Amino acid sequence: MNTTTHDEPAFLRALSGEVLATPPIWMMRQAGRYLPEYRELRAKAGSFLGLCYNPEWAAEVTLQPIRRFGFDAAILFSDILVVPQALGQKLWFVEGEGPRLEPVADAARLAEIDAQAGIGVLDPVIETVRRVKASLPRETAFIGFCGAPWTVATYMVAGRGTPDQGPAKALFAQDPALFQQIIDRIVATSIDYLCAQLDAGVDAVQIFDSWAGSLGREDFERWCIAPTKRIVDGVRARHPQARIIGFPRGAGTFIPDYVRGTGVDAVGLESEIDRAFARDEIQSLVPVQGNLDPLILRAGGPELEREIAAVREAFGAGPYVFNLGHGILPDTPIAHVERLLAAVRS
Repeated sequence: MNTTTHDEPAFLRALSGEVLATPPIWMMRQAGRYLPEYRELRAKAGSFLGLCYNPEWAAEVTLQPIRRFGFDAAILFSDILVVPQALGQKLWFVEGEGPRLEPVADAARLAEIDAQAGIGVLDPVIETVRRVKASLPRETAFIGFCGAPWTVATYMVAGRGTPDQGPAKALFAQDPALFQQIIDRIVATSIDYLCAQLDAGVDAVQIFDSWAGSLGREDFERWCIAPTKRIVDGVRARHPQARIIGFPRGAGTFIPDYVRGTGVDAVGLESEIDRAFARDEIQSLVPVQGNLDPLILRAGGPELEREIAAVREAFGAGPYVFNLGHGILPDTPIAHVERLLAAVRS
């Protein structure tokens, strides 16, 4: 079990189970396109990956929202798909459309990328961690992350994001052994990657499973819970006190099983989850974070005020980190973020 002291940042105290009168706050994708200073640096970098792999610029992007807003935690600026790139898969981004990879649809293709694999491709990201850690205020926690095996595998198999994760589902139905091999490679590399981030200075790590909600119960246990548990166990074998947050987005009523099955220290809540269920069945097990709808933050006004109050009322009696139910939207007005911070900290 993790221990905590009052000398630690509020974010880490909440993750360790302390109930704080004012919850710590950060936002998923807080370093990004809604900030003019980010857009300026992104244009200078020329490409998204060029920004991710430039430690000076990636560190600057990570620190921008801390300087502007004073969030209680910084999150590393990178992308979940750098792991497939370390696995030997070609990765690029299409402007306005998102990531692209050369699909892995059969054993021959998997063998081809295996020959190109090398965790060293992630060295610039680890250098970014070192730079950020050296510049963060003492009271600000630092979060590293990776993508969960199921979500990363969906991109590796399809070569892009898909609305229903159909290609990955078809592959594990037709050739579960091959799909398991892909998962195994993601697990092993993710353990190394998260441990390298912890070695370099992050205080906690988050495992993003953006497409967890697309799986039925049996498949959820096999492709979401089981691989995530292996990552948690692998990280804890090297970093016994590591704080690990799971975010099985869309998993809903499966989340209590996820918490028990994976051993994560805390869990993120999507916007759509029933708050009473989340409080009674999830927050009773581990600290929770999230739930505020990014669309409501973008809209602002009285509805934002009501939702902030409702979220705090739902989860304020237990350990909680204020956050969104997913990433902040690029066209969110900065004034709305400022209002959110003022309301949460009032």
